[in-house]
Amino acid sequence: MDADVIIVGAGLAGLVAATELTGAGRRVLVLDQEPEASLGGQAHWSLGGLFFVDSPEQRRLGVRDSVELAMDDWFGFAGFDRAEDRWPREWARAYVEFAAGEKRPWLHEMGMRFFPVVGWAERAGNSVPRFHITWGTGPGVLAPFVRRAREAQRSGLLEFRFRHRVDELSTTSGAVDGVRGAVLEPSRAARGERSSRTETGSFELHAQAVLISSGGIGANHELIRANWPSRLGTPPATMLTGVPAHVDGRMLGIGAAAGANLINSDRMWHYVEGITNYAPIWPGHGIRILPGPSSLWLDAEGNRLPPPNYPGFDTLTTLEHLRGTGYDYSWFVLTEKIIEREFALSGSEQNPDLTGKSIAKTLARKLPGPPGPVGAFLRKGADFVTANSVHELAAGMNKVTGESLIDAAALDAELRTRDLQIGNKYSKDLQVTAINGARRYPGDKLIRVASPHRLRDPKAGPLIAVRLNLVSRKTLGGFETNLSGQVLDGSGTPLPGLYAAGEAAGFGGGGVHGYRALEGTFLGGCLFSGRSAGRAMANEL
Repeated sequence: MDADVIIVGAGLAGLVAATELTGAGRRVLVLDQEPEASLGGQAHWSLGGLFFVDSPEQRRLGVRDSVELAMDDWFGFAGFDRAEDRWPREWARAYVEFAAGEKRPWLHEMGMRFFPVVGWAERAGNSVPRFHITWGTGPGVLAPFVRRAREAQRSGLLEFRFRHRVDELSTTSGAVDGVRGAVLEPSRAARGERSSRTETGSFELHAQAVLISSGGIGANHELIRANWPSRLGTPPATMLTGVPAHVDGRMLGIGAAAGANLINSDRMWHYVEGITNYAPIWPGHGIRILPGPSSLWLDAEGNRLPPPNYPGFDTLTTLEHLRGTGYDYSWFVLTEKIIEREFALSGSEQNPDLTGKSIAKTLARKLPGPPGPVGAFLRKGADFVTANSVHELAAGMNKVTGESLIDAAALDAELRTRDLQIGNKYSKDLQVTAINGARRYPGDKLIRVASPHRLRDPKAGPLIAVRLNLVSRKTLGGFETNLSGQVLDGSGTPLPGLYAAGEAAGFGGGGVHGYRALEGTFLGGCLFSGRSAGRAMANEL
């Protein structure tokens, strides 16, 4: 045996599992097709949002949360409705209890800290704010596990082998006992950049168990379209890519070829507020806007989206609606006053203040004007239009798309109708009601939601339109696993020697989120499933 356990994928879930194993004295080999610069995988690029229930941060802001409420929100939003949702349901129950219990103390003990204002994501699903941003964003989530992995590496219990691409799982008497694959040529590609696939050799390695933690299909548009569900309409002809090119889904097919059961492949999580990165790191690089609730959302022809399709409310329902419009894009229309308060950009690199743990730079967000990265997109982004009149705005929107779909008079009428409801405490506009409701939460009123104002009010600054594109992101289905992370075969029986964690396992069980995610649960799903699988293997081997 070359090790006790071979882990395929050096992302967050793989690192968590590896450090649980080495902490128990097991020898671990971690393989990854990317160069060492990409250690940590997709988690590095994240905002570092984590889902906690009844946290000290929530309580300080007057938020009353509970396991019962969170469980009701999770199951109501997930919409589990299939026989194969048996294990996803079990994982969901276990994860919510983890998020309300030992998750935060476990991470806090390792040195992780959290931004004091709790965010309110997916407002149609979360009854209360639960989105806790890690101080240090994605790199801050990774740091304690990278540190522990390096310590295990120095002690001789852990070995990384980068540029090792797994092409096959080996089996003996029905049990998975190793991997075979190709050694790729050395690469100087920086983190996130596409690396070479030129082969320079081959390898075969054996262990008592193999863990797949290789991520999902977010950069493989061909697989996304192949698995696209009919309930969401036709797949988009064009989309941006929210993850690096190495998130290709290869290991899902390789695991299935060895007998692993893949479930819920038609469940996926793509964002509809994507903008083109003016300084791309990977091909088709898209950035997601994390919007507050005040922007007016229009389809490609300038029609206002119906309830509950408001910014930040229900990603999947909005995606379904937009796929029915016949276009691959939509629009936010807003003001400078809204963008300076309500636009955040997802990603560690788009939040240098939080990522760099700079209190001074974070406090500077309260100064007039949009945050620096948002301002850069206003100046350089291909999807942004700024104008001093509705007529000028409509012309700019049509110029961006090359289509004359936006009629200035119709756009002005939409803005006028919305403006008439501002300041009316009996407003019949449900979005205005939602804005006022959001501002009753101290965190939103303090830093996240602009004070209600008329969009055509010159004092609110110039008008802004932002073209929104679909940006690929997460696989919600994956390998069916029990609560120990053991991969099951088609009959529901554990496949000896094979485990899975993270996105490859649908963040637990083959789809812990069901159809919809409450957010802050992807990194958390990697943490929980990696920890569960690592501890189970340590106990069983």
